[in-house]
Amino acid sequence: MGSKLKAGIIPAACGGSHYNGLMLHTLPLTALPSWQEQLADLITDPVELLQLLQIDAVRAGYDPAALRSFPLRVTRCYAARMQVGNTDDPLLRQVLPHQLELQSDASLHTDPLAEQQALVAPGILHKYRGRVLLIATQSCAIHCRYCFRRHFPYQDNRLSREEWRSSLAYIAGDSSIDEVILSGGDPLALGNAYLASLLGLLEEIPHVRRVRIHTRLPVVLPDRIDDGLLQLLTKTRLQVVLVVHANHAQEFDAAVVSACRRLGTAGVHLLNQSVLLAGINDDVDTLGDLSEQLFAAGVLPYYLHLPDRVAGTGHFAVSAAAAAALHADLQGRLPGYLVPRLVREDPGATSKTWI
Repeated sequence: MGSKLKAGIIPAACGGSHYNGLMLHTLPLTALPSWQEQLADLITDPVELLQLLQIDAVRAGYDPAALRSFPLRVTRCYAARMQVGNTDDPLLRQVLPHQLELQSDASLHTDPLAEQQALVAPGILHKYRGRVLLIATQSCAIHCRYCFRRHFPYQDNRLSREEWRSSLAYIAGDSSIDEVILSGGDPLALGNAYLASLLGLLEEIPHVRRVRIHTRLPVVLPDRIDDGLLQLLTKTRLQVVLVVHANHAQEFDAAVVSACRRLGTAGVHLLNQSVLLAGINDDVDTLGDLSEQLFAAGVLPYYLHLPDRVAGTGHFAVSAAAAAALHADLQGRLPGYLVPRLVREDPGATSKTWI
């Protein structure tokens, strides 16, 4: 087998031999692709995605102009969880370039969180006391259409190992920093050797106690949680917190649950952050189902974010008043530990703002 899978084939390890009722070719167990090969075989053509789902592009609202401003990227195993024929599928709506992205709105910005002002060294954002964020990579296995970094200048923050050593001197020089957040892009899109190198540099800084990894890969590419990664996260002296990102219970299948449980068994603390998205998860039943599914997989609901005011994402907006009412309904339905904190991020604030 070459490095690419045939278009439309969903690896059995990523969702079985059925594609929402459509029988597909199933690869022999010995020929299942590695997570790197799956990452190299993302769906990047909206026409291919819509053909797999038997959906008309016009009915779905697809617009090529939206694709030019922010490319499509989605794993085949994530696409396998989408519903054939459903233009309103909650997973499809998170990834399909849509004509509504082209609407102009002066309240939307390319840098809604003023992250450029928080860049203290190449690749390092320092917004809150005691913790910094590392832009570990620009790579992602999925492009979420509501992404708050869809306009981020990643080309200015690509660092080699030696360049990281220079930037990390900033952390070494501030003893108040005890937590480092790996973000991106998606840090788990990096190979284990690179991650080991980066963690090794952080371990050299005595006052750093925790590393927090923000990632979508356990959900969109569960095979990424391999033995090498688990060994790496287990042997580091740093406490490891992994914040996954799931917005809907439909994003979970047996492979995702298994990946999360393997991380938990390895001693990794698992939290989830979601984004409240109009037409996708802005109702109490959907959010309640998500919290129950997360906990069944060993993940604790952590944050429910109001969408950031990012250019091209206004159609996902939910008002603070509507979000607060929804959150109150959720509190009345679930035990407290299953209710995520409803928050928004305000530029220049010293912490997240609770709604």
